[in-house]
Amino acid sequence: MIDSKANKQPQPKIVVGPKSSSPKSSTGNVAIMPDTVPSQDRIRVRAYELYQSRGREPGQDERDWLRAEREILKRER
Repeated sequence: MIDSKANKQPQPKIVVGPKSSSPKSSTGNVAIMPDTVPSQDRIRVRAYELYQSRGREPGQDERDWLRAEREILKRER
């Protein structure tokens, strides 16, 4: 007879802490980004707009991203 307990791999323990509505301090686990950092979502949307305005020509995504990033940063200053 095979002992099923001998063949089992140990399972990792997952510990979940209590939920908190307030963010932790800079010494905690949560980093809070300032509002002045451009959102990647805004950059992504603008880069896609640039892609569409070029007639959806592939191969220029890095150029579109960098241009969108510059435009967003310039607007936020």
